[in-house]
Amino acid sequence: MRKLFTLLLIALLLGVGVVAIIETDPGYLLLAYGDYTLESSLWVGLLLLFFLAQALYLLIALVRRLVGGQKSLAGWLGSRRARQATRLTQRGLVNFVEGNWSRARRDLLRGVRENDTPLLNYLLAARASANLGEPEQTDQHLAAAEAGAGAKIAVALARAELQLQAGHYQQAVDTLGEARRSPGRYPQALALLQRAYAGLDDGAALAELLPLLKKYRVLNADEVQRLEAEVYGRAMMQAGDLSRGGSLQALCDSWHTMPAAVRGTAAMTRQFAQMLVDLGDHALAEKTILRALKQGWDSQLVRVYGYVQSDNVRRQLSQAESWLADHPEDAQLYLCLGRLAARDKLWGKSRDYFEKSYRLQRSPETCAELGRLLSGLGEANVAAAYFREGLLLQEHHLPKLPRPDKVVADRRLLTRG
Repeated sequence: MRKLFTLLLIALLLGVGVVAIIETDPGYLLLAYGDYTLESSLWVGLLLLFFLAQALYLLIALVRRLVGGQKSLAGWLGSRRARQATRLTQRGLVNFVEGNWSRARRDLLRGVRENDTPLLNYLLAARASANLGEPEQTDQHLAAAEAGAGAKIAVALARAELQLQAGHYQQAVDTLGEARRSPGRYPQALALLQRAYAGLDDGAALAELLPLLKKYRVLNADEVQRLEAEVYGRAMMQAGDLSRGGSLQALCDSWHTMPAAVRGTAAMTRQFAQMLVDLGDHALAEKTILRALKQGWDSQLVRVYGYVQSDNVRRQLSQAESWLADHPEDAQLYLCLGRLAARDKLWGKSRDYFEKSYRLQRSPETCAELGRLLSGLGEANVAAAYFREGLLLQEHHLPKLPRPDKVVADRRLLTRG
């Protein structure tokens, strides 16, 4: 309250002072412009000048507000169009995920307008066109996407994936040429190249690509192992295929150039040993099998050992029998022993081993061996029973059908004429 009173008192004193000055000397102001003159006291002129300055200030502020309003309107219209483009893009994405390709493409292309980053719209529109089976429109959308800055490789990856989807494997390889030169930056290109080379059945290219797939961790450990088995297994098959110019020496060269980690797997050793047997190099096959079994037991490799024709079959049988102490319940080992005993013409021992394998695991292969052996021993009925069981074990997808109560002989079924 005291401050307000003090301020009012000061204002009153200043007003009285100003009035006193004006009354003492009002001053004189003359403005002349051409034939026009304006006369006034100094204080009135200063007051008019003040009001004129205020009017000028208000005019400038009004003009600025009008200009700013136009910019604000333009900005509002622009943001409205941008929001509409975002909504269209989102709707296109939803339709794309749901598989509504035609609607997805329409919304995505409409969403390109007022969109600062239309790359995604064009790429998805291209995929939608590909799913609709319209290659020309697919190429048009990819070309529009490629026009964006820095999108060349991204578009190439998308184009290659669509080419793979259509089964154009060589075109995909050509498309990925530039991306492959920088595998560290574009690991997805390596994954697409893997699919392309697999489609082309190009084992050599896949083998060359494998180190890059492992280096940049495009595949996990299990996938790498499966791919290595496929690639190097195919290479061995081609090297040992006599109908394609392969040979025993080519097979051995393929085996020795294989990475040690791959060569040490049981699957690769089994394949190599079986191919050696097929090509007649039984000595190397036996050596390979015995060396591998010292590293670890493998029933399927023991099965292959039963196909090896050694110069000393008695020694070979003794070697296999020495494994019984550690593997007394291995059906494949007894199958192998039965074959080796038969090769040594030990018919009784061969039958015992085959029957032991049969009791452990009934398989078409064991039934066939028993049938073949017993047929040679004159037990035709028992042999026929084993042959019949083996056939039924092999044909396990037969439908259930009724069986006759009694079989009636009909000579017409036994004659052909």
